[in-house]
Amino acid sequence: MTKKIIAVFLALLTVIALVGCGSNKRKPIELTLSSEDSEAILAAAGIRLPDEADTPAAGSTIKYYSWGDFVHNYDDDEIIQTGYWTFHQKYGCEVEWIECTWGERFDKLANLVLTGDAPDFYDAYAETFPQYYLTGVFQSVDDYVDYTDPLWLDIKEFADKFFSLGDKHYMFVTDATFNNVCAYNRRVITEYGFDDPAQLFYNDEWTWDVFYDMCLDFSDPDADRYAIDGWGANGAFLTSSGTMLVTLDPESAKFVSNIDDPRLERAAGYLYELNKNECSYPMWAHGSTRNGGAEGAGMNEGLCLFWMRGSWTFTGPVDEISPVWGDVAAGELMFCPIPRDENGDGNYYVDTIPSGVCLIVGSQNPEGVGLYAACCRFKTIDPNVIDIDRKQLKETYLWTQEMLDMYDTLYALAHAHSTVIDYEGGLGAVSSAISDCQNITLTQNPTTWAQSKEANRDRIDNLLSILNSDIQDFVANGG
Repeated sequence: MTKKIIAVFLALLTVIALVGCGSNKRKPIELTLSSEDSEAILAAAGIRLPDEADTPAAGSTIKYYSWGDFVHNYDDDEIIQTGYWTFHQKYGCEVEWIECTWGERFDKLANLVLTGDAPDFYDAYAETFPQYYLTGVFQSVDDYVDYTDPLWLDIKEFADKFFSLGDKHYMFVTDATFNNVCAYNRRVITEYGFDDPAQLFYNDEWTWDVFYDMCLDFSDPDADRYAIDGWGANGAFLTSSGTMLVTLDPESAKFVSNIDDPRLERAAGYLYELNKNECSYPMWAHGSTRNGGAEGAGMNEGLCLFWMRGSWTFTGPVDEISPVWGDVAAGELMFCPIPRDENGDGNYYVDTIPSGVCLIVGSQNPEGVGLYAACCRFKTIDPNVIDIDRKQLKETYLWTQEMLDMYDTLYALAHAHSTVIDYEGGLGAVSSAISDCQNITLTQNPTTWAQSKEANRDRIDNLLSILNSDIQDFVANGG
């Protein structure tokens, strides 16, 4: 995977307020970002964006469907989607946001498709695949992207392996990155006499057993002190085994059950022991994580030792993050990968997620979506990209150099042998069966993996059979 080389040139940044927005909406801002030097450098490697004069989509508008606007910027402190600015400034194109709520996102989109008023694209998430392709909400992208082109070639294997059925690709995959991390407060770690998890990781000593001993020593339910919290904990540890309950076999275009995989059994048994010994915050008793579901709650007070969640949870204003997670500027907040199984193959596995675009059925401007995806892909490998993301992490969110280095390490793991994809949300009826089988840390009375397998095996197998039959019909009919 081509490594992203960071360079920040603040002198190239101009902020101009856009006009003509609705009075009830925030006004986006425009940032002028030069790409001429980057295009010249990448052209020497055969990597090129389409020529403006030969691009039918130039000057057009595409409709973006989402519960939040992750394309435009409304404040110069926000992380910038640099692919959009190339799309906007180089090609004179625009993106129109079609708003929905999180809860209605798929039902509303299906209705828009059925009524012939479909938007053009949706952000790439594993939860869309394959269910919402089988039901006619999203479509193949192969008419609008060539994964053998130098611009796309380094991400082709990822798209082939994880988001293809038969001989077709079903996402514009522009990048891959990590999801859940193990976050902690260094001050609290030191107070309890524990070794620093990041250093343990760099020494290849960050294992399940080490983590488990820390959790046992720290947890004291009578003092409202639990080592683990966060909605991502269960999935994070299952992912760290190196597999998931259901995975895609790209050769057969079938999803397969790994319910008897010894790696998964060890992970589930590990979670069972953690829960049985009251190391996990009892979400079953409260209906949420601590403090009504607040991310990171209890970390700064020393009531929680580890929080499993995406690093996006601490990319907000420092005056909001520090009181919850720990003093960011002082280096209290830190994170590292989920520990590895000491009985495994020695690798640290990460929950890997795609970046990119899903093309909606009935799109009126699929060429425009393809051009937008190409711009986003270009910025991923741009050697001179103005990486406002990294600038803000360091200067606005006050991330330390250690945090930035760990981010780079996890990003590299997501592009190496350590990739594990969690498809649970995109498997239709199979998703609820998977959830019932593996959510043993969220229950009041935890069960063993053997008991959970016995209760859920037939249901998972039957639902997978139906899903795979639907996929085979889908592939046979041209996708």
